[in-house]
Amino acid sequence: MRLPQICIDRPVLASMMSLALVVFGIVGLTGLPVRELPDIDPPIVTVTTVYPGANAEVVETEITEQIEAAVSGVEGIKRLTSESREQLSQVSIEFDLSRDVDLASQDVRDRVGRARQLMPADIDDPIVAKEEADARPILWVALFSERIPPVELTELAENTLKERLQTVAGVSSIFIGGAKRFAIRIRLDPDRMAAMGVTVLDIERALQAQNVELPSGRIESVQREFVIKTHGEFKTPEEFGRMIIQREGDRMVYLSDIGKAVLGVEDERGRARYNSRPTIGLGIVRQSKANTVAVAQGIKAEVERMQNILPEGVSTFIAYDESIYIEKSIREVWLTLGIAFVLVVFTVYIFLLSGRATFVPSVAIPVSILSTFAVLGLMGFSVNIVTMLALILAIGIVVDDSIVVLENVYRHVELGEPPIVAAKNAMSEITFAIIATTLALVAVFVPLAFQTSNTGRLFTEFAISLCGAVVISSFVALTLTPAVAARVLKRKTEDDAKLPNWLAKIDRAFDGLADYYGRTLQAALQRRKLVVVASAVSIAVTM
Repeated sequence: MRLPQICIDRPVLASMMSLALVVFGIVGLTGLPVRELPDIDPPIVTVTTVYPGANAEVVETEITEQIEAAVSGVEGIKRLTSESREQLSQVSIEFDLSRDVDLASQDVRDRVGRARQLMPADIDDPIVAKEEADARPILWVALFSERIPPVELTELAENTLKERLQTVAGVSSIFIGGAKRFAIRIRLDPDRMAAMGVTVLDIERALQAQNVELPSGRIESVQREFVIKTHGEFKTPEEFGRMIIQREGDRMVYLSDIGKAVLGVEDERGRARYNSRPTIGLGIVRQSKANTVAVAQGIKAEVERMQNILPEGVSTFIAYDESIYIEKSIREVWLTLGIAFVLVVFTVYIFLLSGRATFVPSVAIPVSILSTFAVLGLMGFSVNIVTMLALILAIGIVVDDSIVVLENVYRHVELGEPPIVAAKNAMSEITFAIIATTLALVAVFVPLAFQTSNTGRLFTEFAISLCGAVVISSFVALTLTPAVAARVLKRKTEDDAKLPNWLAKIDRAFDGLADYYGRTLQAALQRRKLVVVASAVSIAVTM
């Protein structure tokens, strides 16, 4: 192949190609989301139905069984499970991995729509939704106060905090936990109801007929027009108390005759507490492709800015933060990656006993690892424990091709050939061997990316990351490594035969690198190719 010979003769070209790969990798790294594990959306569709006031047995017979019978014939179902609770029915349909979840959800929606007429008329319409693995809060913000009641805290959370936090980049939705929304509660007296012959159904009908806001149209004249608004909804307990429940001739039964209306909240059975204090929680759900750590940092910064607008006596606290664990895990993996790099370089030096020779294969490691992030970004992957594990394992693999190139070039140098001639002769001998080695490694790891099980899909990013690093390392070994070796290596003298001082050798290696870049840049100036070099750098940075 001609590529190694071209790079040996034109070291600026080899440097710019590797620099472009590094720049692409850095750009990809800055744009990749950070998460604990790869993003795997299971093909699961859920059907949720609310039946107000119904017990679990009624929900099971009237709703859950009807939905199960309707969706059981959908193609590709792997597992069908259901849960019936008080007022709530939830049916989960898991499909085969080969089934497209969008088409599956559409089929389920059609079947449920046809079965709707067999269900009670007063249920809420069934909600068919795809279940996402990340549809859970990654962070909970606790809002509490010693002086302000939970109802006012709920209004503050929904009208102020929620609106501000939803503007943070990467936020999908926000849950309000422990909410205490304002409501008028009607407390009935069974004895007085029995005495007047009033049932709960009568009260429900009266509420549906009288506590309603209806459109009333408008009044038009030649010169003016009025919009009519009918005040049909009751706003205070006194208005509810004057509501007519029953009318028999001149006898009317008011709500105040059989009970009373009081101020209260919608749900009195559930409470949220933080450190034994009543609390309103805001659960932050991120978008499926968003960076967990970046979203959490944005939420924390926004909460910090909102401290000045909160009423006196209201405090906020981050009660749960998933990003802390992810950030520490990724930081630990980065540290392991750095330790692996140092150990590999040290091991290579122990066997080569030359700072110059150690420097040549060591260049391939950062170039190959950083460039792999461009592949991850192109494939839509993320920075997670699995992909970082692949890069850690790749450190020991990506250096192999460069070591083979170095050893063969150094062998020709020891035979008395000039370094540039030695590099060309060495590459003509081992180019196809390097390509064959790379293809063999890729053939080993690529099949992992084609597994169809859940575990196999988990390791898809592992396989692609490792193969990307190996392929890039082979390209670096065919381009940058021979170009550097041709200008850094020199024939060992008698003084070098002794065990060298590693600090001195490393210094000489960096001196050789500086001389190399000085010669190449001077040659570029003489050949009037500096403009081409600058253009290549600019294009790489822009991309």
